[in-house]
Amino acid sequence: DVQLVESGGGSVQAGGSLRLSCLVSGYTYGTKCMAWFRQAPGKEREGVAAIDSEGGTSYASTVKGRFTISQENVKDTLYLQMNSLKLEDAAMYYCAVDLCAPGYGLGLRARSYNFWGQGTQVTVS
Repeated sequence: DVQLVESGGGSVQAGGSLRLSCLVSGYTYGTKCMAWFRQAPGKEREGVAAIDSEGGTSYASTVKGRFTISQENVKDTLYLQMNSLKLEDAAMYYCAVDLCAPGYGLGLRARSYNFWGQGTQVTVS
């Protein structure tokens, strides 16, 4: 079974930084693309950042320039470095993965991903 386990969430003051991690195991379907999503209470899940198998990235306009997505293939780990955090960044953050063609990302649409983690909470005060 594919498992995704997020970590690194917590409480931080506005302007601070956090680094989220997502460890992927059991994925044997070939080339994968990954992404971070978030969902605040009463709001829809939204895409934050995505990365394809060759390192190409895309970001939501609300986080571009503040967040950086990266992956370490040897460790099967996805990261999200979040800097200059704002109150509106507070949410549950989820990582997601699915099969994709080499060099082609899946973007920031949640329906493009079939495998999800349980989430890690980010609180900004």
